[in-house]
Amino acid sequence: MTACPCGSGRAYDDCCGPILAGAPAATAEALMRSRYTAFVRGDIDHIERTLAPEKQDGFRRSEAEQVARECEWKGLNVIRAAEDGDSGTVEYLLQFVRDGEELPLHERANFRRENGVWFYVDGVLNPKEAPRRVVKVGRNDPCPCGSGRKHKACCGR
Repeated sequence: MTACPCGSGRAYDDCCGPILAGAPAATAEALMRSRYTAFVRGDIDHIERTLAPEKQDGFRRSEAEQVARECEWKGLNVIRAAEDGDSGTVEYLLQFVRDGEELPLHERANFRRENGVWFYVDGVLNPKEAPRRVVKVGRNDPCPCGSGRKHKACCGR
C-alpha cells in the first residue's frame, strides 16, 4: 500500500482513494485532503465535481490541468479544521514547486454540506487574524482583577 499524498499518514486506499473514486467525504477536512490529492494525481474531474454548484460555471478546467501538470507537490499541512452543522472551514498550508521555485499556499477554505455531500465554496488566501484589541485601564477605573479596588491602588502600582 502506498501512503496517501495528503499527509494524513494513512494508506491512499484507506484515505483519499475512496473519495476520489466517488464516495462522499465524511468531513470538510477529508474533502480538502482529497482535493489536494486530486491535484497531485491529476484527477481534475474530482476538483470540478467537489466545487459548490454556484462555482462550477467559473471553473477553468484547462488552468487546473496546467497547475496539476506543472507543479511538483511537496506536502499539505492542515493547520485547523472546524465544522458547524453543514458548514466547515479548513485552514491549511501547502508547498509546491513551479518553474523551479518553491512556493507556499496558505488558505482558509470554506465548505458546505448539501444532502450529506461536502463541497468547496471559496477561500481566503493568506488569512490574517483580527487584530487584538487591548483596552487600557485608567488609574481610577475598577481593577480588572475583580478586587473591587481602584486600579491605581491595586494591580496598577
